[in-house]
Formats: sequence, structure tokens, C-alpha cells
Amino acid sequence: MRQELKSLPKTLADDVARNLVMVARLLDEDAERAYAYSRVALRLAARVPAVREAAGFASYSTERYAEALAEFRATRRMTGSVDLWPVMADCERGLGRPERALEMAGAPEVQKLDKAGQVEMRLVAAGARQDLGQAEAAVVTLQSSELASNAVHPWTARLRYAYADALLAVGREHEARDWFAKALEADHNGSTDASDRLARLDGVDFVDAFGEDEDEDTEGGAADGASEAPHAPVVGHSGDDRDQAPAAGEATGRSGDLEHGADADEADDDAEGDDEPKDADAASDDDESAEADGEGDDGADAPAPAGADDDFDPTDEEPDASSFLDSPFRAPAPKERNGD
Repeated sequence: MRQELKSLPKTLADDVARNLVMVARLLDEDAERAYAYSRVALRLAARVPAVREAAGFASYSTERYAEALAEFRATRRMTGSVDLWPVMADCERGLGRPERALEMAGAPEVQKLDKAGQVEMRLVAAGARQDLGQAEAAVVTLQSSELASNAVHPWTARLRYAYADALLAVGREHEARDWFAKALEADHNGSTDASDRLARLDGVDFVDAFGEDEDEDTEGGAADGASEAPHAPVVGHSGDDRDQAPAAGEATGRSGDLEHGADADEADDDAEGDDEPKDADAASDDDESAEADGEGDDGADAPAPAGADDDFDPTDEEPDASSFLDSPFRAPAPKERNGD
């Protein structure tokens, strides 16, 4: 990403980097704020592939699947990489088009993915099968040498978890329990809720032993405190800028207000288009309007983006453009997914 930003004027590059860092920081804890920062970065530098990718993941995390798909397609046209193929297929699921996701699972691009990418594609394909009500087919889709291996990789826990969930869907509860246990063994980062699923299958109920006492203490304390203390002032925003995100439609950096309507139109156009990659000239045409108010600015007198420190150096903390999500294929249940 740093090399990509070097093509921009220094002030503009700093502004873009600040916003991308905030996207990476906030994506897991506050996806909506991350989305707001990503739209600012997109307005500033729409021709930078890392910016389009970050905007795609931020849109994906907030279930704006049409926007996400448009950004991922743009990234692919710019870079020629197939790394985003699985998450693009999952966006098709989010838009209610599981058949399209299955078509992508059988496309030649899958063979160009590394092992991790192929596992992700398998997870998406299994989810698409479940979306279509093909529970048995989902079980078969997940059966692979990667599933049978005892080696633990970053994707192992999620693969085992998905298989356990698929087994449970077809009534193979005993086998599902074993695979939830195997998923828990491999889940060193807490990327799944395998422990909770395992406990429920074992009939374990979690009871908060302190809840009753805490309720009593709270009621008593509230009664006593009402007579002893004056009303406390309402706490507003903290003094730390990191706790303040740009409001939706409010740009930080150098380019003024973000015109969400134009971005939404562009996203819709891209989402309805062809999946086939285009050449660099086509990418230039597609991205021209998104960049018009960004790179054309020379960056003079630009305020620092909200949420960033005054002494911030974008080179001190640089997000990996390909790892904005630890688990990008969380695959919410079909009833929870929505289209744009």
C-alpha cells in the first residue's frame, strides 16, 4: 500500500493513510465508523487499489453488499488479482444470489487461489448450498483433505466449525458435537463461538451467580445516591479525537462533503455489471467520477482527519490492505442477510 500512496502528493497521501489506518482500527469494533472513514479515503484517492479494497471490506462488514461487490470488482480490475474472488462470491450470497456464488465457485479463477483462498471459497460454496436448502450438499462440499488434516492453519477452526454446523443442520448431532470440539481445539484466536455451541449441545446452561446480588446492590445504591449526590452532568464527547468518527456523509481530510448518492449510484451500476475483468483503461473510466474531487486537489491547508492524532505518522502504523478482516467470511444466516 505504501508504494501505491507514493504516487500521490505527500499531503494527500498522508490524509489517505490516516483514514485507512482508522478503517483498520475500527473495522471489528465499530464497522459503521470504519465505513465512514473508508468513504472519505475513497473520495480522496479512488484510483488507489488499497483504498478500493478497504472500502469494499468496510461495506461488506456493514452488509452493504452491492457497494462491497462494486469496490472488489474495481480492485480486481486495477490489480488483476483473484485474491478477492471468494469474498466477491459471498457478496453475491448477501444479495440473495446463491446461484451466482456457486457459479463463481466453479470458475477457473478458483484454481489460481492459494490454499487459504480455496478453503474460503469452499466455505462460501457450502453457505450457498445452505441458502438453497441443500443441507446434505453443504456437508459434502466441506469434506476435503484440508478438513481431514490434523494440521492447524488460520482457517482450520472456521472450516471445522462450518462442517459441524452443516452436520447439525442434517440431524447428525453426535458428529456435529465432535467437530465443534475439534474447532474449539484449533480456535486459538476466538474467531468462532464453538465453545458456546458445544456447551448448548451438552445441555449446559450458564447462570450469572452474581446477577441477583448486583441487582439488589444497584437498587439500594440508586436510592441512597439520589439523596446524597447532585445530578451528574451528562458526559459528551471525550477530548481524545480517536473517539470521534466522521458522521456519515461528513468528509475528513481535504475534499469536503462526501456525496453518498453518487457513490451509491456507482456501486449499483457496478454490482449489476459483468463479472468478467476489464482492462486498465476500463478501470480508469469506471473510477473517473469517484476520484474527480479527490486527487484533483493539491492538498494545501488540509485539516487532519478526525480520529487521528496531531503527531500521527502514517508510516508508523500501516494496515495490510489484504487483511482488514480476520474472518471476512462470517456468512450470516440467509434470513439475516440483506440486499442493497
